[in-house]
Amino acid sequence: MTIGFGFIGASDIAKHKMLAAIRNTPDCEVVSVYSSNLERGRAYAAETQIPHAASSLEDLLANPAVHAVYISTTNELHHAQTLAAAQAGKHVLCEKPLAMSQLEAQTMLDACREAGVVLATNHHLRNAHAHQAMRDLIANGAIGKPIAARVFHAVYLRESLQGWRLDKPEAGGGVVLDIVVHDVDTLRFVLQAEPTEVISLSQQFGMSAGSVEDGSMAVFRFDNGVIAQVHTAFTVPYAGNGFEVHGTDGSLIAKNVMHPAAQPEVLLRTANSEQRLELAANEVYSLGVARFIAAIQGTGKPAASGEDGLWSLASALACLESAHTGQKVAISV
Repeated sequence: MTIGFGFIGASDIAKHKMLAAIRNTPDCEVVSVYSSNLERGRAYAAETQIPHAASSLEDLLANPAVHAVYISTTNELHHAQTLAAAQAGKHVLCEKPLAMSQLEAQTMLDACREAGVVLATNHHLRNAHAHQAMRDLIANGAIGKPIAARVFHAVYLRESLQGWRLDKPEAGGGVVLDIVVHDVDTLRFVLQAEPTEVISLSQQFGMSAGSVEDGSMAVFRFDNGVIAQVHTAFTVPYAGNGFEVHGTDGSLIAKNVMHPAAQPEVLLRTANSEQRLELAANEVYSLGVARFIAAIQGTGKPAASGEDGLWSLASALACLESAHTGQKVAISV
């Protein structure tokens, strides 16, 4: 059976990343798209050759050809749209962050569980070969006991994305809910550990017009004892990106691993050698879709579950609270 997807949100990421990922997955197709602006939805459908532009969310969810939805609307809409999809019996792949509060995210998990549908979070970075290799090396003791980690993921937000992310806190704008959620999820995945507390500072360096943060630096503590520094920004054009994990017997030093289009480099350094891992860049969105489909079919699990999305949201919200209060904040779900 062909699994039909409905796009909730006529977004840039849906067009440029998820559309091809779904179409390249066997027995999958995008059959409908819903935008709050019907004319925009129709133009989007025509441009992308999606056969149907829904006139409303209810119209999309009532379509029997839609078996699953991909939600990429602004963050404050995810909660209600996921609840509606679950009630309609549709599986849900939702962009991060799942919601605007932990309570909302938990009700999304509960609703999907009660409806018997899959809820997955689109944390695409954990699908990268580089992060999977780092996870395996750490689990196999290649660097001994992990001590500390560092993620640098400061970028310059391109003009086409400089809308609500910079001026709408009510929609979940700001660099923490946009990027830190990904970094914390990647740390959780690679370390196979949970964050327990965070202390952070944020900045407004001119891009955000003062309503939300456009830069953040935070230190998270994990339940395996690791402390991890995370630097994110919308304002830094030349930093590059990377991920380091340092242990008692060695270090993993990775570059170009926080952006899926880059060529990854991973170096394993120990007392006796330096080994550069041969890792090809891979299509992280397609792998995420494939694992979502496997979960729907009962043959696997999503790359990132709803529970994973809840953890990353809780960590990001704690990061924001710490920056606001100047205090260390505990993380729990």
